[in-house]
Amino acid sequence: MSHHAGRTRWRRFAVLMVPSVAVSAALGIAMAQGALAASFLVSGQRFHITADTLTARGIGMYGMVDVSKDGEHVPVLVTGARHVTIDRLCQSVPIDIPGLGTYTLKLTGGQERPVEASHMFLDATFEAAGQADFEDLDIGIAQGEISKGPINPDDRSSRFFDPSGFGQQAESVRMTDVRVTAAAVSAGTFNVPGMRVRIEEGHHDCG
Repeated sequence: MSHHAGRTRWRRFAVLMVPSVAVSAALGIAMAQGALAASFLVSGQRFHITADTLTARGIGMYGMVDVSKDGEHVPVLVTGARHVTIDRLCQSVPIDIPGLGTYTLKLTGGQERPVEASHMFLDATFEAAGQADFEDLDIGIAQGEISKGPINPDDRSSRFFDPSGFGQQAESVRMTDVRVTAAAVSAGTFNVPGMRVRIEEGHHDCG
């Protein structure tokens, strides 16, 4: 993912919030026909993601540098997965509104049925899980040799992608009590049953 970003601006956020939420369905920055999103500039705004359980098949993990619209370089761990299911998803983004202070945009879903995504890429600055169980794990594989999971085609052509760099891959992983701070997420498809969106005054990260 050859990314880039800038600071959140309230007027732009207000105009784009509804269509962005509807199209992205919480995390996916997907195209209208469900095709994988191409290169984009990251906003520079970090957001938080939590989940009770995340199960993924076809995993590839490698280091990258996202680039913001303002030219900031953001080192990230990219996790690519061919298929993902998520139970009890929550995403929160703090928004500073001039004259009103800080508000939090919070999106939840997957309470009764799991969220499902395909060909998803998560660019994270922090990841943690209460438990992570991998199957058929390879640690230390060269990034250019990752084959069990996807590598974003745009990343392969980026000057920040090192084919000889350190990578990791696995046939599958199941994680519980997942907590992530992310710079960007993209997905081919992202389906969120029971999606709810609300704006709360103050700073309220997903708990």
